Amino acid sequence: MVPTILGPAVRRAGRTGGALALLAAAMTTPLRGQKAPGIPHEKYTLPNGLEVILHVDRSVPIVAVEGFYKVGSGDEKPGRTGFAHLFEHVMFMGSQNVPVGKFDQWLEAAGASNNGSTNFDRTNYYETGPSNALPLMLWLDADRMGWLLPTMDKTKLDLQRDVVKNERRQGVDNAPYGKSDETILPVLFPAGHPYSWDVIGSMDDLSAAALDDVKDFFRQYYAPNNATITIAGDFDPDSAKAWVTRYFGPIPRGTMAITRPVAPAVTLTRDTVLVLEDRVQLPRIYYTWHGVKAFSASDAALDAFADIVATGKSSRLYRTLVYEKQLAQDVRMSNQSQKLDGMIQLIVTAKPGVRPAEVDAEITRVLNDVLTNGVTARELTRVQNGMRASMLDGLANVASKAFRLSYYNYFTGTPDFLAQDLARYESLTPAAVQRAGRAQFAGTPRVVLTIVPEGKTSLALTAATLGGIK
Repeated sequence: MVPTILGPAVRRAGRTGGALALLAAAMTTPLRGQKAPGIPHEKYTLPNGLEVILHVDRSVPIVAVEGFYKVGSGDEKPGRTGFAHLFEHVMFMGSQNVPVGKFDQWLEAAGASNNGSTNFDRTNYYETGPSNALPLMLWLDADRMGWLLPTMDKTKLDLQRDVVKNERRQGVDNAPYGKSDETILPVLFPAGHPYSWDVIGSMDDLSAAALDDVKDFFRQYYAPNNATITIAGDFDPDSAKAWVTRYFGPIPRGTMAITRPVAPAVTLTRDTVLVLEDRVQLPRIYYTWHGVKAFSASDAALDAFADIVATGKSSRLYRTLVYEKQLAQDVRMSNQSQKLDGMIQLIVTAKPGVRPAEVDAEITRVLNDVLTNGVTARELTRVQNGMRASMLDGLANVASKAFRLSYYNYFTGTPDFLAQDLARYESLTPAAVQRAGRAQFAGTPRVVLTIVPEGKTSLALTAATLGGIK
């Protein structure tokens, strides 16, 4: 819409000022004229408990398949962490009818790609490729769901264990600022809380994982009655149903009981201030508050609050810390809501020669201003327009739609929750965002970690130098 408006405006005005004014107005006008489209789908369940979601989109001859397992690091036990992520790797190591290395090779030969990911709550595996590759995708996914254990041995486990250990070395142990999460999580969440350890697990637990432990984890959580298969794209529904029944139907229902983790109440009685030395050049500060569950009453308002305060170059803290006062290299804030709990995190890296206490003073000033005076309608409209654009842009991609259907199904019980999800943001008001912010941050204890260059602990924030959020 913007180019259509700008062209005539430039010609009439004879200068760019008129065009820029119209562009600014377009960016701060709510984009609510069109109702959010749904994602038409069919959902059914096989006798073995496997959920199946189908969405037909014939716009291009592409199809996506997502295997969504309702298991994440939050389902692990203390002393046995890292299993969910370990299996993300093991599941690509071949199964009874798929030799090692052939999973990727056969998909790539068919013009398809694949990957997987793990977080606190779930593990997903996904393939995208030409429509005629759908039977192959489904057969491969079914073979590793039903017939992985017969080929699972210590050699395969040790190989993938070493891969994960190396991933941990690269992303945690030897990465600048890499140990922030595993330093913060056990302080933010009480011992035994499902989110009190990092998703990748500890090196000791990975080393201690025995073959029988890993097999039991697979038997319990990688059963069809703990999974959803979502197919989105260009396919014939009757053919897809027949393939799903043929390949997944014979897989027996899991016999091990699945007990969902219970999250104990989180109570921080005071600010906890931490310091960690690392091989880094610049100090970085992590402010972390306990948050809320996904889709809870204040979740959308806290997303908006985080965006307005420190997401993107037009956010308040980016403008003041990076542009105006040049105290920081970067700043970002996120509301990380999950199925059982959540956390909100503000991260800022100081510029060379700037002490974290100077950065903290400015953060304290800006946060207190937002909590006291609220956000503007213009700021909220920017967030709402961005959220709408992001959600609708995802509808152009069948892989994105497959994930969204699986995600909504697990978190809300309704695969097509897009319109309701978007409505959470479009119904927000500046007052609602301010109320959520005050309830979440005003006087609320937090975990504050400063990661400093080795030998420079004097740079770290302390309880005495930390500003108060009122």
